[in-house]
Amino acid sequence: MSQYDVAVIGGGAAGLSAALVLSRARRATVVVDAGRPRNAPAAHLHGYLSRDGMPPAELLASGRREVTAYGGEIVSGTVTEVVPDGADGFRVLLADGPTISARRLLVATGLRDELPDVPGLRERWARDVLHCPYCHGHEVRDRSLGVIGGTPGSVRYAQIVRQWTHDLVYFTPPDVLTPAERTQLRARGIEVVEGIIERLVVHEDQLRVVKLYDGREIARDALFVPPRFVPHHDLLTSLGCALDADGWVSVDATGRSSVRGGWAAGNIVDPRAQLITAAGAGSAAAIALNADLADEDVRDAVKDLGDLPSSTSNAQQKESA
Repeated sequence: MSQYDVAVIGGGAAGLSAALVLSRARRATVVVDAGRPRNAPAAHLHGYLSRDGMPPAELLASGRREVTAYGGEIVSGTVTEVVPDGADGFRVLLADGPTISARRLLVATGLRDELPDVPGLRERWARDVLHCPYCHGHEVRDRSLGVIGGTPGSVRYAQIVRQWTHDLVYFTPPDVLTPAERTQLRARGIEVVEGIIERLVVHEDQLRVVKLYDGREIARDALFVPPRFVPHHDLLTSLGCALDADGWVSVDATGRSSVRGGWAAGNIVDPRAQLITAAGAGSAAAIALNADLADEDVRDAVKDLGDLPSSTSNAQQKESA
């Protein structure tokens, strides 16, 4: 069994940022990563200062190199279970690999996006079917865009997307919009199309048309979809971790969860955190983790000092005199 100060589960921006800080603090750190990043389909990342336009895989590869350069370890694998071990420690069980023992735990496993059940939507995800206007809006600015609505908050979401184009269609099931929402959409020139989407029409690897069941075909260059975010928090909830009112891992300002010795950072805590936000949360959690470990180191050192044989203590007192 391998022994570490901190086991980080999840090798995205939050997990790697935490591992970098901890490794530089000379803590024995391991990152366990299943290799399925949420942003893998995206060609480029945006809004990350000094890294704007970089392919997501390149950012992660660079982060891995930086972590290992300071002695941190990266393990490819899937964690199946986390078991408490002692007062604050954990045993991390992998599907295929050795069991990892760690004094502390940081979970940065993120979330998954659940999309509406529209044929063709998933296949175009992160290409011309998008979810974050701040991540991708600039790249499709001034084009014919659409928003798939009908869910709580989607009208406001469409008003945000409107910032990037004057040609925006809001797709919604019939009889869903309130009079106030209709007025708000009309006031900003957002066309409302009521009906049920049958499928997306793609030609030459580019979205061309949104086809409705009633036969209408609406030409669009790209669609924005507010997905349902589902956190990957099973490892923590199996330990009894508290969740907030919306079902996300509840943490304090440092990322400490209700599980003793357990921290969380990134999209598992904040579904709207972008890469740069998640990286910052990972860094903050790492600093808190190192301080918590230092407190434990002090307690252990004081205990060991008190356990010294009396003869040794007497000899030390004479030498001091």
